[in-house]
Amino acid sequence: MTDQTVSNAVAVRDQGPGAMVEHYKADLAQVMPSHVKPDTFIRLAVGVLRRDRNLAQAAQNNPAALMGALMDAAQLGLTPGTEQFYLVPRKKAGRLEVQGIRGYQGEIELIYRAGAVSSVIVEVVRQADTFRYSPGRDERPEHEIDWDAEDRGPLRLVYAYAVMKDGATSKVVVLNRAQVMKAKAMSQGSDSAYSPWQKHEEAMWMKTAAHRLTKWVPTSAEYMREQLRAAAEVAAEHRPTPVAAAPGMPSVPGEDEAIEAEFVDEDEVA
Repeated sequence: MTDQTVSNAVAVRDQGPGAMVEHYKADLAQVMPSHVKPDTFIRLAVGVLRRDRNLAQAAQNNPAALMGALMDAAQLGLTPGTEQFYLVPRKKAGRLEVQGIRGYQGEIELIYRAGAVSSVIVEVVRQADTFRYSPGRDERPEHEIDWDAEDRGPLRLVYAYAVMKDGATSKVVVLNRAQVMKAKAMSQGSDSAYSPWQKHEEAMWMKTAAHRLTKWVPTSAEYMREQLRAAAEVAAEHRPTPVAAAPGMPSVPGEDEAIEAEFVDEDEVA
């Protein structure tokens, strides 16, 4: 975001945070991926500000922080105010301001968007669950849940893995409580009453595992472009070079020219 954008954000602060977001719709739209609809993005962002009085006050206190969070969400192509991308108030220098936090659905969305996986599995394991996984022996974890249990107990583990388009299984990420708590301690404002760590603990365990998984699977649309570019280069290397026929010689169709004939299915030939 440019200094001019920040200055303008402060100038329109008195109009209210919702009006400010509307005012900078064009700036946000410029950085959004093509699949994101600017009108929908803006409507959802304004809606969450109107529903949460503390968040609206945080936006009013520091418009630049609000616009910075929304710019991050826009660049990632994630929906603000949802489990893709949380907008939360946090205290800084004694007053509230807006903080943007990527959620577990956002991490999963970025993995899917790369186009390399067919499915992503992220689950928590509670105390009453049965969980088995031995790296090097098991391809995927075995997780059994007693769905009739009234209480599965406290959170114990969280795991994540992806099934690639070719059927292979990615690295399996398994984190215990101590590892998740270490990640929480490193997260800014995690102890705040407004933090998703306090309001959506299970979702943040899943976000932690999904985020670790992104180290082992593609998460960018650049992956698809590289795959297409590589395929085009291979095709170009194997394309036959046309040979000109000698004068008076009938031309012979090349390998990539169509020949009018009856096609025979080799599987039907006795």
